[in-house]
Amino acid sequence: MRLPDLDKILSAMLHTHPGISDLNFSVDHPLQVESFGELKPALTDPPIDLLTPYQTEQIALALMQGDRRLMYDYLNGGSCDLSYALNDEARFRVNIFRQRGNFAIVLRRLEASVPTLETLHLPGIFREIAKEKTGLALLTGATGSGKTTTLAAILNEINETQAVHVVTLEDPIEFVHPCRKATFNQRELGPDFNNYSNGLRAALRQAPKVILVGEMRDRATVEIALMAAETGHLVLSTLHTVDAGQSINRILGFFTLGEEQQLRVRLADVLRYVVSQRLAPKAGGGRHLLTEIMGNNLRTKEAVALGEGEHRNFYEIVEASTQYGWMTFDQSILNAYQNDLITAETAHLYATRKGTVTRGIDLIQKGRGVDSDVDSGLHMDIPTNAFR
Repeated sequence: MRLPDLDKILSAMLHTHPGISDLNFSVDHPLQVESFGELKPALTDPPIDLLTPYQTEQIALALMQGDRRLMYDYLNGGSCDLSYALNDEARFRVNIFRQRGNFAIVLRRLEASVPTLETLHLPGIFREIAKEKTGLALLTGATGSGKTTTLAAILNEINETQAVHVVTLEDPIEFVHPCRKATFNQRELGPDFNNYSNGLRAALRQAPKVILVGEMRDRATVEIALMAAETGHLVLSTLHTVDAGQSINRILGFFTLGEEQQLRVRLADVLRYVVSQRLAPKAGGGRHLLTEIMGNNLRTKEAVALGEGEHRNFYEIVEASTQYGWMTFDQSILNAYQNDLITAETAHLYATRKGTVTRGIDLIQKGRGVDSDVDSGLHMDIPTNAFR
């Protein structure tokens, strides 16, 4: 398939529905787009009812453009990652993978402009993250929860306010930061470095003040990231975890039990923030960002260094620290519900502690004068003339 033909297909798909975040090519399925978190068929002219193995293979090979590294990754690991630009219309992060012996492709649409804290409506505490000079700040969440977008907004804040050198290690590069106050050197896995640990090791010799590591994937990357944070750098990175406690456990899981205590002490010293994200369906359409934000104080240091216990857990520490701008997922959920951004059903679905959220919703409804009592379905059988 020629690239101009592929570009026509991609452009047509982008105009089929509003709020498109992903384009999906799978054998025996029509062309699909993800619109506000829901897969929908993309009607094109001429229409493609069901993709054949040959068609998906041709699309995949066109995207690879003969790159030997990408083909090697696909043949040996079953998948490969790349970026693709659709002229000036859109940019994509692309994953090509093998399923049941056939090619399958997902293109994640990237925003054309670098997001800001204002456009994302992020809390003011994110400016405090951008002001940190040293240490480790983690953005966590499931795939597609907006971690990279939030990190881009934090880097943009640094770019607007600080004259520093920033080195990013990404797979692939999603947002290209223009030259403002900061100097950015953005490196892409594959073309610019072979793995995160080697790229991060090299970054320490490039005199950066801020280092972005696309993902903490292995022990070597975590080890070097901790060393960078300990030696006067601000290190920003992501983890595929759902909350602060799981993030700490994931990092510890890269090391042996004999190393755990020393690692806990190091982590307690360098960890500045853990921000976890979830995207929930928004009332009336679209998606709303729910966040858990944990900063650094004596209680969090103790919980990281000694582990969570009966009277020492991250949820209660964060819940008691709202005056610092911290919040639990449940507090974020209740705030969104109070502002009519999500429904009660969505609030219950995404809650960490469902009892806490249920009580919070009841209080909000009572404050609005809404009777939240639920009909139990039990009724007394009283004759109609009983009170005559």
